[in-house]
This record gives sequence, structure tokens and C-alpha cells, in this order.
Amino acid sequence: MRTVKVSRIADPVPAIGLGTWNMGDSRATRAAEAAALRAGLDLGMNLIDTAEMYAGGGAEEVVAEAIAGRRKDVFLVTKVLPGNASRQGTPRACEASLKRLRVDVIDLYLLHWPGSHPLADTLAAFEELRVSGKIRHWGVSNFDPAAMREVERQVPGRCACNQVLYNLQRRGIEHDLLPWCVDKGVLVQAYSPLDQGNLRKPAQLLAVAKRHKATPEQIALAWSVRLAGVHAIPKSANPERVKQNAEAANIKLTAADLRELDAAFAPPTGPTPLETA
Repeated sequence: MRTVKVSRIADPVPAIGLGTWNMGDSRATRAAEAAALRAGLDLGMNLIDTAEMYAGGGAEEVVAEAIAGRRKDVFLVTKVLPGNASRQGTPRACEASLKRLRVDVIDLYLLHWPGSHPLADTLAAFEELRVSGKIRHWGVSNFDPAAMREVERQVPGRCACNQVLYNLQRRGIEHDLLPWCVDKGVLVQAYSPLDQGNLRKPAQLLAVAKRHKATPEQIALAWSVRLAGVHAIPKSANPERVKQNAEAANIKLTAADLRELDAAFAPPTGPTPLETA
């Protein structure tokens, strides 16, 4: 698995990791979901992203099952809900996530989106958790350029990641947010890189996919991780689809491929409000 390295995270992360959005909703499917995550780990997709919000903590419990006995091989990401991200609430939420995940430390802890609690309080709590060894790194999710600049102003050099919606059909971050993050050494995590299934069979992807003997989804994923400092976290509970996702990391799109995709999915020409899903 090809890896991505940024200056604010100690370890390289896989170009394509494992998402868990919508996992854990049903106890009847949890064993299969955990098995799919283990299949991804076997393929080198050793970053798993989850959140306390997903299935009310159920996704974190699925992750705990998947990583049992192999914690040292996994870069673990989870998120605190904005409503819990007060000065006192953030450590409580972190402890609850640690308990559900059955681990002693979280590799990357994110604020899920901007909320009503003062940002300074959340960041102070993050720093305390980092210093105490409960988390290794912290970051944010769904933060636009102005919000990122404010994070950097308050705690310079510490925000390690911004997890944002990014795919061929939603390219707004390319104008200003993505360049800013790359310049600062902040990892850009692309969630919904297949636009929740909407990039499975667009006609614009078929010609490129045929040239690479790949699926349209693989081309969309390869495109999403074509830039330095960017990696993607698609979710799948199907081991065969997980394998296809892993293989997409090694597809090298040509300049002609990229021109064709730009013509079909136009890049932004100016500032664009941050999209979320």
C-alpha cells in the first residue's frame, strides 16, 4: 500500500484507509463489518476512521472487534461530537471512546465539525489529552479556510488533520483549503470519495477505467489520492470491494487521464463554500 506523509503526523498513513460511517447500526451485521475491516488491514489499509456519533458508539465497538490482537498495526482515528466538545466534556468523550475501542491511546482525535462550545476550550482539552498520552495527535473535520486559520492562530503547529468531503464531484477545497493544508503539513482526509455511491458508473469515468482495466470506483479513488498530503477513507463492509479499494491506491493516472477527468468534473475557479455530507 502506497503511503502519505505529512509533517504534523509522526507516521506515514496509507493512501487509502478504512471508513466506518454507517457501521455498527445492527448487531446482526457487526461480525461481517469487523471481518471487512480486518481484510483491509491485511491489505495494508492500516488506518481506520470512526466516530462516537456513528451508531451511537456502535461503530467504535465494531472497530474494537476488528483490531483485537493487532492494535500496534493500526492508526486509529475517532471524533468527538461538537455538543460534547466542551473543556470538561472532551476528556469524558475521549475516555468513553477509549473504552468502546478497548485501547489505551487514540492516534488521531478530531472535532467532528465546528460547534457552539468555544474553540479555545476544545483545543485546550485536546492539548491536555495529548500531553497526558490519551491521544497522539489531534485535528478537526469539516473546517473551512477561515476556521483552519483560527485553529492555527490559537494553537500554532499542532492541528494535524482536516477531514473533509472531497471527490470528483465536490472539488471546492482545491481552490484554497487544500493548498493551505498542504503548505502547513496538515493531512487532508477525504471522506465520501465515491460521493456516497454516485461515482460508481458515471459515463465520464468509463473510458479512463477501461484504459487501466479498473472499475469506475477505482478510478475515482485513485483520483482522490493523486495529490501529496491527501488520503481517502472509503467505507465498505464487502471484503471484495475492500480489496478493490486497496488496489486503487496503486493506479497511476496519466496527464491525459487527468485532463479528461477535469473536462468532465470541472475544478473550482474561485472560492467555494465548504460542502459537507
